[in-house]
Amino acid sequence: MLIAFNKPYGVLCQFTDRSQPPRPTLAGFGLPPDVYAAGRLDHDSEGLLLLTDDGGLAHRLTDPRHKQPKTYWVQVEGDPQDPALRALRDGVELNDGRTLPAQVERLDPPALWPRDPPVRFRKTVPDAWLAITIHEGRNRQVRRMTAAVGLPTLRLVRVAIGPYRLDGLTPGQWSPR
Repeated sequence: MLIAFNKPYGVLCQFTDRSQPPRPTLAGFGLPPDVYAAGRLDHDSEGLLLLTDDGGLAHRLTDPRHKQPKTYWVQVEGDPQDPALRALRDGVELNDGRTLPAQVERLDPPALWPRDPPVRFRKTVPDAWLAITIHEGRNRQVRRMTAAVGLPTLRLVRVAIGPYRLDGLTPGQWSPR
């Protein structure tokens, strides 16, 4: 079984949370029993999360040797110029090593659901949207990449993993694939 889930902002990619007070988890969305997240999205990221009850499939989706492309729509603070975009495309030096080259394109502001809480708006600081596709999955990688080129991430929405896409799911909604 494979499920596509649109993970809302502020939800943990696990079914339990022992912190006090407990934070929202996947348990609150009526997902089928015995499925587990194939990969992760940070609590402050949104979008496509795949869940499965098939360990082999989960491995193929997440193991770096399979290099499943992951595409994100990223709202960044600032106006991305060619040198920053080129650096993202060539690979960025992070504290845990150089990233693989990424596909990066400017994006018109996408038609997305409102985020709760909303992204901070500042009249004097421009923002822009990028579509970024990576082939690895380090901890908070896209956020660290954009910060390294002077474009801090304001909002991050994963829209695709390999051939699987978000395809109109609203936050908290899921469907079998």
